[in-house]
Amino acid sequence: MSAKFPTAKLTDIAELNPTLGKKLPAEELVSFVPMASLSAESASVETTQDRPYAEVAKGFTPFLDGDVLVAKITPCFENGKIAQARLQRSHGFGSTEFHVVRARPGIAESRYLHHYLRLEEVRANGQRRMTGSGGQRRVPASFLADLAIPLPPLEEQRRIAAILDQAETLRTQRRTALALQGSLTQSLFLDMFGDPVANPKGLPICELQRLCTRITDGTHQSPAWQKSGIPFLFISNIVEGQINFDTHKFISADTHAELTKRCPIEIGDVLYTTVGSYGNAAVVSTKELFAFQRHIAHIKPDRSKLDSRFLAAMIQSPGVRQQVDKVAKGIAQKTVNLADLKGLSVFWPPLPLQQIFATRIASIEALKATHRRALAALDALFASLQQRAFTGAL
Repeated sequence: MSAKFPTAKLTDIAELNPTLGKKLPAEELVSFVPMASLSAESASVETTQDRPYAEVAKGFTPFLDGDVLVAKITPCFENGKIAQARLQRSHGFGSTEFHVVRARPGIAESRYLHHYLRLEEVRANGQRRMTGSGGQRRVPASFLADLAIPLPPLEEQRRIAAILDQAETLRTQRRTALALQGSLTQSLFLDMFGDPVANPKGLPICELQRLCTRITDGTHQSPAWQKSGIPFLFISNIVEGQINFDTHKFISADTHAELTKRCPIEIGDVLYTTVGSYGNAAVVSTKELFAFQRHIAHIKPDRSKLDSRFLAAMIQSPGVRQQVDKVAKGIAQKTVNLADLKGLSVFWPPLPLQQIFATRIASIEALKATHRRALAALDALFASLQQRAFTGAL
């Protein structure tokens, strides 16, 4: 990648999946990091759990404070779950679906490696090297081991990492502002309707499937990819109540027609993520053609019963989220199956009241759109900084 910096194989400048090296006292507390705690958006470990060493000594991946964690399983790798482990304890344990990268002292800086591994071209190449089939495809350790890393002097690595950290902080602040505006939608929802489980306003209650014409999911096929064409989306494309069409996966018009013929995508449909960071919903609001992976549920509300914006807010409300948390299954990454989604207990307010709610949140959405445009500009700046950083032009 770089004509200015020499390169070195990752395994020459970092340990890959190192062992714990020693036993700890059974009662010593360690930081436990499940896959769900690693955020693709913030590129950080957002929460940890204190657990005694004896509980996690077997069947989990060991690492140290400061190591870089790389999710190896699909769709977590594609979604960008790569983060430096900043822990409350010196030792950590987590999902067996993590690769661990530990910078060698005096040679490499962890934050520098973290930013390099998050490069889009590195992730794209990793996807091509995945092994396995279906939902069990994984990035092999050999892919990381053979990576040729641009290697400037240690102080230059730290300078580059600091600049990228600052740019990342700006992006995080903008995302936080968007999240706060998202909470306004939920506050308005609870004020108008109350919680779907407690149902303080005595609204009619029924299963979600009774208010929809269809609840299915995205394609289970592995399509033929193209360099351009119709975008193919993953769960990372459903964020902050919006469908983000930025992707590196494209399909042909013929493939799109084949993948969507069983359930066409229409304006007013609601998409809902069901794996990993499950529970994010967005309303289809464009005629732009696209398709999506099977880890996204495709919900078609009965328009005579449900307003789409109301539906999206309801299935993300705290009461419904609690129901989803109880039925989500899995260890490495939780999954919500379609049968459980269809059976969620929701309420059914009069349609005119739902439409009043939709009108009120339109102004909130307009404000969020302004912040999204600003975030998009920051994302473009960050991508430019990344490219310049690792080619010696920063």
